[in-house]
Order: sequence, then structure tokens, then C-alpha cells
Amino acid sequence: MRKNFGAKPWCYPQPVLMIASYDEDGNPDIMNAAWGGISGDAEISVCLSEGHKTVKNILKKKAFTISIADKDHVTECDYVGIVSANDVPDKFVKAGFHAVKSEFVDAPVVEELFLCLECKMKDYDRKTGILTGEIINVSADDRILTDGKIDPEKLCPITFDPVNHKYLTLGKNIGNAFSAGLALK
Repeated sequence: MRKNFGAKPWCYPQPVLMIASYDEDGNPDIMNAAWGGISGDAEISVCLSEGHKTVKNILKKKAFTISIADKDHVTECDYVGIVSANDVPDKFVKAGFHAVKSEFVDAPVVEELFLCLECKMKDYDRKTGILTGEIINVSADDRILTDGKIDPEKLCPITFDPVNHKYLTLGKNIGNAFSAGLALK
């Protein structure tokens, strides 16, 4: 038997994306967003309402970064999702984050978050709130690399549980993509 819940924005895993931008004075801003993901080979889309200070910044600068929230920064990442930069302009600093200007786009890379997608704005649909960015570069701190590759166990990304309003860590490797299914051939 199955239980029906109706139309809900529930999907597992749901990444916790940290969207960072600069305002018109060069001050870094950051927000927490869970409704987004890869939408093309070099493209990411996120659903963000126009009222966010971050969206206003992106519309002006045409650039943003997306860092992946991790287990060690749950408190900081949740804080910047609770507090609006429209009300707390220095929430980036209050969260304890430090910004380094991206080499590729006019947006901040968050030093404390070790995986970052550096993006140029492609489009923002005011009706749907969908922001689409072209991924110009992905940068990863050496601390999350093993043999020159991103190591998910070192990154320890978190996922948002939209049903229970919790943050969860991802589990262990249980199979290898593009080969586990070969057993059924």
C-alpha cells in the first residue's frame, strides 16, 4: 500500500546550496537554497524569489557562486537561510564566513565551504523565480581531494529533508555508477 501526499516539492536527496554574490558596494552576501540542481552540462538552475537581496545582487552583477553546504557548517549555513540580508546586511560576516573574489566571475568564493561552482547568470524568470547560471568553473579545496578528485566522504555534503525539516549527511558508497547494472545484462 502507498500513501498519497499530493503535489509537494519533495525530492531526495535535496542539495543544500549556498548562493553567494556581491552587492553594488562589493560586500559579500550569501543565502541558503534547497530548490536547485544541475540542469545541463555546464548549467545549474535554482528557484529563488525576487525579493531576496542575493537575487537583486545577481541581477545587477550577472554573476554568483554556489557552494555546497557541509556537515561542519550546518549552523552557519542554516543561519544565512533564516536571516535576510535585506534586514541584516552583514549576515555573511556574522555567519563567520570569509570571501575571496572568484578568478572567473564577479562573485565571492566562501573560504569555509570547500566545493564551489562559479557561475555567470544566463537567465532569471521573474514569473517562476528560476535563476539559471552557466557554470564557468568548479573549484575544490585540497582538503576534500583524494588522488586529485573530489572525495564525497571528505566533503561531507548535507542534504535537506523537506518532509521533516532536517539536514542529513549522505551515506556510504553502495555501488558504482555505470557498472552495478551490468549484473543484469
